[in-house]
Amino acid sequence: MEVKEILGEGDLTKRFNEKDFLARIKIEATVLKGLRHYFEGNGYIEVVAPHITKATGACENIATMFDLDYFGRHVYLTQTGQLYLEVLSQYLGKTWCTIHSFRAEPRVDNRHLTEFVLVEMEFLGGFNQLLSEIERAIGSAIRQVLMDCGEEMELLDIDKERLKSYLPPFEKITYTEAVEELSSMGVRWGDDLKSIHEKTLVKLHGNKPLFITHYPKAIKFFNMKENEENPNIVNSADLLLPFSGEAVGAAEREHNYYRLVERLLASPMYRMLQERGGDIRDFDWYLDFWKNIGSKKHSGCGIGVARVVQSVLGANDIRLTTAFPMNRETLY
Repeated sequence: MEVKEILGEGDLTKRFNEKDFLARIKIEATVLKGLRHYFEGNGYIEVVAPHITKATGACENIATMFDLDYFGRHVYLTQTGQLYLEVLSQYLGKTWCTIHSFRAEPRVDNRHLTEFVLVEMEFLGGFNQLLSEIERAIGSAIRQVLMDCGEEMELLDIDKERLKSYLPPFEKITYTEAVEELSSMGVRWGDDLKSIHEKTLVKLHGNKPLFITHYPKAIKFFNMKENEENPNIVNSADLLLPFSGEAVGAAEREHNYYRLVERLLASPMYRMLQERGGDIRDFDWYLDFWKNIGSKKHSGCGIGVARVVQSVLGANDIRLTTAFPMNRETLY
């Protein structure tokens, strides 16, 4: 039986032929293999994180969480395993997980999915080490594709030299420098960078992976560590990739209990949580840990696998990166 017979005649099989379809699946699997190889080979402990959570499973925007009734309790489908990894990193040193991140994203377009694979890590260490860990993890994924997917790359007309240019080290610029480069597009300091801005920056820097570091505190997650020299920015970074834009979000974490509470209560995320009937009790287990037990410097990131695959493929549509792309219009 052919793939098209299994999947039917819907949108999925209209977009590419069977050989291309299977080649893309192989490349997605190989990116995951390369990431797993890095973490398993460098002392990280794999953690199984929950997929039904309180607001502790949110990535900044509570409004994009799927609501669930969990035996009479208001809960959500998770978007991140970050907070769970953070706590366990205090005991294990290096932690990582693979989760399915769920976003109630109403747009049906070439950039957004309602469910995608997110690979995350947390470790005891600071910001500079974090950037190095991300480079090495992404580098491992790219090298794995170069080693294992020669036939698939030839079939899909993927330029090996282009992929080799994705290997680390990666160029780094600050958010402030990025805003200066985007000033002609009307971007001002304090704005959140949009997809068009990310792709413009990548083109300005040679169509290679590019770190943007030290974003404004006001537009980032409540537990990102304030910069010691400038409290208006945080020790954060996004890794932008050609074709896909932001593929990795990362930061050094705040671990002081009183600062965490202050930052959480002042955050836009907390206001959204209150509008949905939640309060600080959604974060009680996490905050209690930092109040009573946790104290070590730690950092981490989330790697959007579909965005990495999209960059490898050189594709303009994220729906080409996985076998069963999920959006508002699809249900398999």
